[in-house]
Amino acid sequence: MLRQVHALEHATVWLLSQSGRSPYPSFSSQQTDNESLGGLSTERGFYIYGQVNKIELQRSVLLALQRLTSGEWNLALHPRCGTNVSVGLLLGLGLVMSMHLLLPRSPIEQMLGLGVAATAAANLTPELGMLAQRYVTTAIPFNLEIVDITAFCDETGRTAHFIQVRWRESVNSDQRPVRQQMTNDQ
Repeated sequence: MLRQVHALEHATVWLLSQSGRSPYPSFSSQQTDNESLGGLSTERGFYIYGQVNKIELQRSVLLALQRLTSGEWNLALHPRCGTNVSVGLLLGLGLVMSMHLLLPRSPIEQMLGLGVAATAAANLTPELGMLAQRYVTTAIPFNLEIVDITAFCDETGRTAHFIQVRWRESVNSDQRPVRQQMTNDQ
């Protein structure tokens, strides 16, 4: 469920960032991301940090859920995701340790190896981070529904909203929840 909430958080941030712009996110240097917005996912929902109109947030969350479930899965990926930071740290540490073990112990070679490792990690992290998001940390939210949106200020005085979600029961062709039908049929 956390992976689904994470995808919905990303899609919501994209849609809030692109109000009045192209409806499709771009991962190019012409990024149209609003860097004053941030998010944090939990198993009960997600937080959106930043100055956001609650009506616009509600519209964006509902539209994000609809667009994700309609096949716009690219909205589930975000270049400022913490997954990218984690991938970058792990990759950088792995490459630095590898260079340290593979190269001679003299300071010149070790510094050269550190530079190569840092450069390689910086160049590989964006693509590997997006792959990690796609296959590990996000999932399309087919089973989520929005429960409530609550505005509040956090401990530091920043404006935030919590979007509460819940797991929706599957519905079959009879339009009865699967769990209910199984009980009635037995």
